[in-house]
Amino acid sequence: MAWLEYLLPLIFLFPLGATGVIVLALRNLHDARVRSPFDAHPLREPGQALRDRLDRAFASLFLNGALGPIVVLAPLVYGMGRMLFASQQDWVEWSLYGLLSTLLVMVFCFLLIRDYQRIRRLKLGLACELVIGQELERLVRPDAHPYHIFHDIPADTYTIDHVAVTPHGVFVIETRARTWPVDPGGAGSNQVAVERQRLRFPGWSERRPLLKTRQAVQWLRQWLAKECGTSVPVKGVLALPGWEIDTSQADNDLLVVGGDRLAEQLAAMPLGPFDDATHDRAIRALMKRAALVELQNLQEPSV
Repeated sequence: MAWLEYLLPLIFLFPLGATGVIVLALRNLHDARVRSPFDAHPLREPGQALRDRLDRAFASLFLNGALGPIVVLAPLVYGMGRMLFASQQDWVEWSLYGLLSTLLVMVFCFLLIRDYQRIRRLKLGLACELVIGQELERLVRPDAHPYHIFHDIPADTYTIDHVAVTPHGVFVIETRARTWPVDPGGAGSNQVAVERQRLRFPGWSERRPLLKTRQAVQWLRQWLAKECGTSVPVKGVLALPGWEIDTSQADNDLLVVGGDRLAEQLAAMPLGPFDDATHDRAIRALMKRAALVELQNLQEPSV
């Protein structure tokens, strides 16, 4: 029967299918998330959100790299089976199998290139998060209890990179990673000018980093006022590690820094009235929010 000529070659796809099932089963084998042995809560470090995204990017790279050859070979293997069982040779059909395999090769090459570029960007962002996190940790000393640092505080629809509570107020610190442009002579330029609504990098400008930092400040100010029952002084800080900052045209509502000596700057910057009781309520509120979100993440079923 003619339909058997199309059904029997599927036997040759069973080994490829079994291998594909194994790859899918192992895609989440690597999970770098670590939980506390005391209360089973996830342990968070500076840039934890980027670490999680980096893990997912590596999982995607593994999945595309392992499934790619399997999927690409499937039309060729099926076509060879068809050649064995077909009563007559149809070179147009064989050409279609070869064309399909070629298209699949191009698709998976694109996916692998995308994963590679995503991993490079995430690694750069994580490196900047870590350097700012290490700088902020200098605020924490055994004899300096008024200082408290939080990392990856979740807002409504996004995550705030760092929140520093000092005796003088609360600081929202957002970190952005940008590579230096290189001129034809091979020299890099790391000068960025800060304006009211934009950052002027060498060769391009951006508005979103300033906008997102102001958005985070507004959200945290309103949320702390609700939680503490009184207004809390909050200031935004945008950190661009490795860049030389020109703030001659910048407004004073945000502090844009390169990240060097950030701890000293925050420790010596008064923001407004901030009594001890409000200071302690702000810390407790932030700790409660971080713990609540972690509990929700624990209750979510893993994908």
